[in-house]
Amino acid sequence: MCEIFISAEPASYDSRTRSVRLHGVVTSIRLENLFWSVLEEIAARDGMGVVQLIEKLYDELVAARGAVGNFASFLRVTALRYQALMAHQRIPPDQAVPIRSLDAHAVLHALPPGWGRAAEMDQPASASSSARAWAAVKSSAPV
Repeated sequence: MCEIFISAEPASYDSRTRSVRLHGVVTSIRLENLFWSVLEEIAARDGMGVVQLIEKLYDELVAARGAVGNFASFLRVTALRYQALMAHQRIPPDQAVPIRSLDAHAVLHALPPGWGRAAEMDQPASASSSARAWAAVKSSAPV
């Protein structure tokens, strides 16, 4: 079993830091090379560079959640979800098909448990807003 995983090229799990500017603020993001490669593939599908993709993801995450927690972890999950959604034939493997052309509702419909906000995607907009509002209240409550 382990041969499947330990045979990975060591360079793929070496990490690399990139400096990016998010709304005028320079920050550094450190990810393993394999994650950078997947993010580059996602960006290329939509005619963007990886820094443009990162800026877009950051902006949309802030708009949807109001805050960004661990952004490097979010980028790792983004890369993993992309690969998993392709493996489950939710995203076409043809890299000529832009991600922006896909119907997000159809891609996310009836995802396996633990994959994210699929149930929320199936609810009316007002329910989604209520769920986000409740999450914001919960996250600001003292622990």
